[in-house]
Amino acid sequence: MFVNKTAVFSSLATALLASASLQAAEPLKAVGAGEGQLDIVAWPGYIERGESDKNYDWVTGFEKETGCKVSVKTAATSDEMVSLMAKGGYDLVTASGDASLRLIVGKRVQPINTALIPNWKNLDPRLKDGPWYVVNKQVYGTPYQWGPNVLMYNTNVFKQAPTSWSVVFEPQNLPDGKPNKGRVQAYDGPIYIADAALYLKSAKPELGIQNPYELTETQYKAVLDLLRQQQPLIHRYWHDATVQMSDVKNEGVAASSSWGYMVNGLKAEKQPVSSVIPKEGATGWADTTMLHAEAKHPNCAYKWMDWSLQPKVQGDVAAWFGSLPAVPAACKASELLGAEGCATNGFDQFDKIAFWKTPQAEGGKFVPYSRWTQDYIAIMGGR
Repeated sequence: MFVNKTAVFSSLATALLASASLQAAEPLKAVGAGEGQLDIVAWPGYIERGESDKNYDWVTGFEKETGCKVSVKTAATSDEMVSLMAKGGYDLVTASGDASLRLIVGKRVQPINTALIPNWKNLDPRLKDGPWYVVNKQVYGTPYQWGPNVLMYNTNVFKQAPTSWSVVFEPQNLPDGKPNKGRVQAYDGPIYIADAALYLKSAKPELGIQNPYELTETQYKAVLDLLRQQQPLIHRYWHDATVQMSDVKNEGVAASSSWGYMVNGLKAEKQPVSSVIPKEGATGWADTTMLHAEAKHPNCAYKWMDWSLQPKVQGDVAAWFGSLPAVPAACKASELLGAEGCATNGFDQFDKIAFWKTPQAEGGKFVPYSRWTQDYIAIMGGR
């Protein structure tokens, strides 16, 4: 239904490496005693120690077993993750596909030795050798979770699930008879341009959009025009999960792009929300735990990467975040996820997701990410 992800990422990796000589450090040869500390940059909700909900804790057991004290710095966007890793001081990052190759080519992360990760054998075959984290046959991290960017909606406003992303992109009255102006949100990140492109791929087939991350100048202009049309409708450009949840509860937000994490959290609070992947499909993310090139605690980092690929840990993360595990056995290994959790979260939708990637010019054929960044900032500012 969508692009061949392997081909897309392989061509991206080739283009990136053509412009940068990549001399990777040698992976670790053996895992020794832990250093007693581990510093991780992660998406909100990815590293839980029971403080939000005592049932969700995959950190305490790790700390007791390894003696590695986990410290987490949350980041709201991929760009923030890239910036934090550039500054240094962290061992691991849970990078999405629109950041991972930038980190590899920027030499911010180092290849890993999968032979030192016993639980590597648990990995979903669909994720093995993924070109968003495997370059020149070197593996730069362990897959963590994946999932779609869903359309979250208020079930009091929408008695039936919306079928199209048009409810957030086009001015219109919602099913309750009120305009959508001021009642919808969009993601505060340049990669959201791909969401608009994916919508136009279906809504305006005459544009000939094949890949929402590879846009010609003509296609790109049409996408920006749509986003400028959307701007007056926006209640808030969200990047903070907690703020978006508050907006849905208190600010009358009726529809927005979102993650399963916020949908699950709001449902747990008995809020009238649900989510759907509309007819146009959805963008999505496949996240990788990557090791900083100058990690101060590599032994603890390897111990964490192995720990994170345990079926129960993977299932618990998926249950909390509303995501999909990188380990298929997790679908039956977590009471928190439940027997139907993987099916509910979209385990069989892998080939229907347009996974995040960093847009590249590829010899001038397409608009590069630097332009996406500049233009989206302008659009959010009303320009």
